[in-house]
Amino acid sequence: MRNTLIGAAAGLAALAALPAMAQTVPEGYPASYKDTIAAANKEGKVVVYSSTDAAQVRPLLDDFKALYPNVTVEYNDLNSTELYNRFISEAAAGAGSGDVLWSSAMDLQIKLVNDGYAQAYQSPELKALPQWSVWKNEAFGTTFEPVIVVYNKRLVPAGDVPKTHADLAKLLEAKGAEYKGKVTAYDPERSGVGYLFVTQDAAVWPGARDLFRAFGKAGIKLYTSAGAMLERVTSGEHLIGYNIFGSYALTRSKKDPNIGIVYPEDYTLVMSRVAFIPKAAKNPNAAKLFLDYVLSKRGQTLVANQAELFSIRDDVEGEATAKAVNAKLGDKVKPIKVGPELLSTLDQTKRLAFIKQWQQAMQGK
Repeated sequence: MRNTLIGAAAGLAALAALPAMAQTVPEGYPASYKDTIAAANKEGKVVVYSSTDAAQVRPLLDDFKALYPNVTVEYNDLNSTELYNRFISEAAAGAGSGDVLWSSAMDLQIKLVNDGYAQAYQSPELKALPQWSVWKNEAFGTTFEPVIVVYNKRLVPAGDVPKTHADLAKLLEAKGAEYKGKVTAYDPERSGVGYLFVTQDAAVWPGARDLFRAFGKAGIKLYTSAGAMLERVTSGEHLIGYNIFGSYALTRSKKDPNIGIVYPEDYTLVMSRVAFIPKAAKNPNAAKLFLDYVLSKRGQTLVANQAELFSIRDDVEGEATAKAVNAKLGDKVKPIKVGPELLSTLDQTKRLAFIKQWQQAMQGK
């Protein structure tokens, strides 16, 4: 509890030092932005479809409301695959849908953008974002989250803690009986982000299939929720969690000192929650306000120090920031680029082939 209070105090202190945005045009924004604010106030709300837990981003939602009291946020917390399917079905029906889509399933977001659902927007915050995190001024990366390994400090001997992906494969091959049913990960067949992570593993590391096969032999337990996995690692039902969001793990580790975190030393994937504004958004000005707020230094300070989702901006300080991760890992950081490269694994033929290989690996083949 003490760490949580210290973190909250630091975040609030940093926030207090920043200029308020409120109903006035933020510093550095064009004067015409006052029209966007006025139009957003008239719209009166913004509908957000997000795969991020509502509780995790509550500080952002509360601060946005304080700055723009005339704009109500209707926040819909959805599984990444559910979010995609819901938007597609609503778009096909011509019904109302989200004004902002904000999801951790980067590839599914890029597919929607590529299929023409997003509107281009020249955000005033673009200059503060890394080039790899923006595509066509339609898809915007908002976080810089390392994809890590967690373990139960009480039950996993220090000598068993894997420092690399290869270490984990070797551990499961050598001690398969001891770790039988004790390793957990996302299910790539049911989780959009789970599929993204394992396909990125395969793209970055030639030994990925050996690790997947080791998972199969060890009877890995697969889930669609990071919260469920962390809960079971905390309880000791499982001992090691693979490809877990560093953001969720960091938050849990501050509440439970038994959660250990490993940033793999061979490579650490970094994912970014991608946001876009649909062309058919009913509240497009409020959507721009919300997106700009999330990308702003003020919003990103809360992203880092309150939500602990890892700020993507280099000018934000704190443990959960791109600046801190890059300082820690250097060239071992492998950001997943926001762009059309993500579409290749969504090709139906390629996806079916990959899933077939995954299923075979789960059988230890």
